[in-house]
Amino acid sequence: MARPKIMGIINVTPDSFSDGGLFDSAASACSQAEALVASGADILDIGGESTRPFAEPVTEEEELQRVIPAIRAIRERQTIPLSIDTTKAEVARQALEAGADIINDISALRKDPDMLALVQESAVPVIIMHMQGAPGDMQVEPKYGDVVAEIVDFFRERLAWLADNGVDPARISIDPGIGFGKTLQHNLSLLKHLADLKKLGCPLLLGHSRKRFIGDITACEVEERDLPTAVVAALSASVVDIVRVHNVAATHTALQMAAAIDGAA
Repeated sequence: MARPKIMGIINVTPDSFSDGGLFDSAASACSQAEALVASGADILDIGGESTRPFAEPVTEEEELQRVIPAIRAIRERQTIPLSIDTTKAEVARQALEAGADIINDISALRKDPDMLALVQESAVPVIIMHMQGAPGDMQVEPKYGDVVAEIVDFFRERLAWLADNGVDPARISIDPGIGFGKTLQHNLSLLKHLADLKKLGCPLLLGHSRKRFIGDITACEVEERDLPTAVVAALSASVVDIVRVHNVAATHTALQMAAAIDGAA
């Protein structure tokens, strides 16, 4: 079993649910990048707008002021692939110019109509995520008939739309959006049936780190959720291609164990 790649999270924001304000300068983001790479990160995901439940949106100008200096500074010191976590085409464009390698759009290219043109003219990998609603209202009362089937259908539609618009499906990874417009049971169903999403033929990203559903199950506070986050990563290792986490070291260790057990006679 090939170990999933580990995407380390760097939130250059003052209000992210887990680490808001810790890395909101280029210098602190660089230090965190160095620590994540040393811990075993394969990719770094840099975002400048909190997408926690009920978060308020930020302006394009503010988001640019947060992420571009951080990306430039990290790229000067690191060769690791960098992902820009944004729904704004201009932020993604300037991030690519500053040294980012991947676009990670939680709106699946639905929020900014200019994002498609950027994806078409670039050759970079793109991650699209499922979200019911928007961060400001997604957790008010999420409802599905069959959450797994509906999200499979969502990605099937998105992939067909991208292909119709000249985007090579080989560039696309999909993220089921754990915690984005889902209840506890929705999240658990998705985790149990990740293989259904993998049948779509795209690399699969799992972004479950420190999410509320872990606290609902374990009663752990946010800062205590790295162990269960690592456990979920290990349990999903045979299916997912990328795990997006805050604590790279814990996840790296868990994935080492999962790979060793899988490879045993």
